[in-house]
Amino acid sequence: MATPLTFKKKNPKAVISTKYGDIEIRFFPDLASRHVQNFINLAKMQFYNGTTFHRVVPGFIIQGGDPFSKQPDRKLHGTGGPGFSLPPEPSDYPHRRGTVSMAKMPRTVDTTRDVSDNGSQFFICVEDQSSLDRTYSAFGKVVKGMETVDKIVTLARDENDNPLEPVEMTVVVTEE
Repeated sequence: MATPLTFKKKNPKAVISTKYGDIEIRFFPDLASRHVQNFINLAKMQFYNGTTFHRVVPGFIIQGGDPFSKQPDRKLHGTGGPGFSLPPEPSDYPHRRGTVSMAKMPRTVDTTRDVSDNGSQFFICVEDQSSLDRTYSAFGKVVKGMETVDKIVTLARDENDNPLEPVEMTVVVTEE
């Protein structure tokens, strides 16, 4: 597992760059410190670079961060992670439009859900999603670039909500 970071400054942020534009995220280290540290660690290791937004659901979310999304076999997209999971850090922060939250582990063979959060996959709410409150670990919010999120969520997609045209990302983290 990645080594935890300590925050030198109070306002860490990430910029997710795509061919459709940039998405700037402010983190919530006071609400979900493990998830923020993990995202920053993975970004600094360039883990996210070249992964795609592999799930886009209009009126719901865009999801990315799966290392298998770099593979041409689309059946694998959405099933991977970094090799570890995280204990959930649910809070009272609402899943409103622009909230960034950690995805849960993929379904297991018996179709039950693992209670752990995926170690790398995250999603951005495109509309308010109160049904996710206090269940998913919100760890940030889009502060700039929702127009980019809106472009991505409207792309043509397959039966698994995977965009037909891959939307690769590069993630850069800074601390102010």
